[in-house]
Amino acid sequence: MPIPADDASLAEVAAALAAPGKGLLASDESVGTIGKRLEKAGLVNDEETRRAYRELFYTAPIGKAGISGAIMFKETLQQAAADGTSFVDCLTRQGVMPGIKVDEGLLPFEGHDLATGETSTRGLDTLAAAAAGYRQGGARFAKWRAALRVDASRGFPSERAVELNAQQLAQYAAVCQAAGLVPIVEPEVLIDGTHSAAEFGAASERVIGATVAQLWRQGVALEGCLLKPQMVIKGADAAGGRAAPEEVAAATLTVMRRVVPAAIPGIMFLSGGQSEEEATLNLNAINVMAQQQGKAPWSLSFSYGRALQASVLKIWSADSSRAAEAKQMAVALAAANAAAVRGAYDAAGKHPSVTSDSSLREAFRGWHGPTASAPAAAAAAVAQ
Repeated sequence: MPIPADDASLAEVAAALAAPGKGLLASDESVGTIGKRLEKAGLVNDEETRRAYRELFYTAPIGKAGISGAIMFKETLQQAAADGTSFVDCLTRQGVMPGIKVDEGLLPFEGHDLATGETSTRGLDTLAAAAAGYRQGGARFAKWRAALRVDASRGFPSERAVELNAQQLAQYAAVCQAAGLVPIVEPEVLIDGTHSAAEFGAASERVIGATVAQLWRQGVALEGCLLKPQMVIKGADAAGGRAAPEEVAAATLTVMRRVVPAAIPGIMFLSGGQSEEEATLNLNAINVMAQQQGKAPWSLSFSYGRALQASVLKIWSADSSRAAEAKQMAVALAAANAAAVRGAYDAAGKHPSVTSDSSLREAFRGWHGPTASAPAAAAAAVAQ
């Protein structure tokens, strides 16, 4: 449908976030998730450590390196650099738009285990008020994550999971647009498992196709939102090792062309457990192939978390006095992936990361609330 006149500003923000050679820094990990990474690196998980860690990114010149927006956690949105400058101002002064994670984490379907079963996402009941507050606090866009598992032996992703998560993603997107926030729609198909690339591609088509259909039914202006899927990659535990970047590119472009409308300005791929180098190489291959074939109406960009952070954390956690070096790493990783968005990354050169090509895969992430695991009462209340 034509984009309404009052949604023109949303389209402008979405286009700016997905501008050529630009991508997103996903720094929206919850207190629990970032805490696990800090503690694994030998650091204390307290508010000051989290604040100082985020400052490395937000005060580095990541805007010039190709970052158009930074997704933040609600705690981070309210924090400031050591000199008192709010993180929102640190970003906007260098042309980086502040964004915010608005979902409240995953809950299992009744009778399912969070680590291995199917899930929905919580947070819709309080989203309207929260979104209005985040917009007033300086956020220009918002992200909501759904997670769907591929397991043919169990019939995953089930129709129930596909439809419920698609509905929730569309409802979130509509609420955010009404509040003046561009929604980043994340229907993540998890790489956990032994599935083939073909099985992953088929699941991705179902999930993304259902999500796009629900966006249309909910009246979401497609020009004013962005999509954040996983690349089409075989299961992390599948035999045969990693696929070549060209194989990932071909499979990914096939799926996206089948189900993503041209009206959506940008596909901002998540890194989803790929190594820092692998995420860059695969993104570059996708853009090189798209340019060669001339069949990509959207920007093919990135919204990376660990693939932009792992080396930074490794440097800083080893010695906090190396903050300047850590910031340089943040810039270098951003620049490498910005080059990949243009299909101009030197795949034969040395990647700037210091984590080698090791996988950044983590255990399945579920509950992001105040406690380590979802209370039984909350799990029982998951939408059926």
